[in-house]
Amino acid sequence: METLIVYESLWGNTRQVAEEIARGARERSDGLTLCTVAEAPSSLAASLGLFVIGAPTHAFTLPTPSSRAEARSHGAAVPHAPGVREWLATVVVESPPARVAAFDTRQGRSFLVGSAARSIARAAKRRALVVSDTADFAVTSREGPLEQGELERAFAWGRALTASR
Repeated sequence: METLIVYESLWGNTRQVAEEIARGARERSDGLTLCTVAEAPSSLAASLGLFVIGAPTHAFTLPTPSSRAEARSHGAAVPHAPGVREWLATVVVESPPARVAAFDTRQGRSFLVGSAARSIARAAKRRALVVSDTADFAVTSREGPLEQGELERAFAWGRALTASR
């Protein structure tokens, strides 16, 4: 099963989670590509079996151009490139992957903080992609770090996503 993991990261926490998901999924993937949204392909190949996409929760949802600019003004190393929101709106879907999953990083575990993963699922649906699995990974503050145990949980989630192929 070919696996593609695409992520957007503002402070590096989402990148760390994506890397652990990839590490967990790599054992059972025939080919795995991990990339930032700036490096993501413009189309999803028909051979793709698992597509995982993640982003930080920013202002209760996916980052926007203005929220990325705000993060840059506070010291985040955020490229001046489109984010997950913009990429999902334009990506060509040759054939929907067998499995689509979404994850986010966010401060706290309350539903009141919003969820980029839920926003990804809604945006993906507009592209004929049905998200079957979501996960939220908690950070201790806007800049992080991740809460204790979250990287281990990300690794386990990556393994679980590829276990039922």
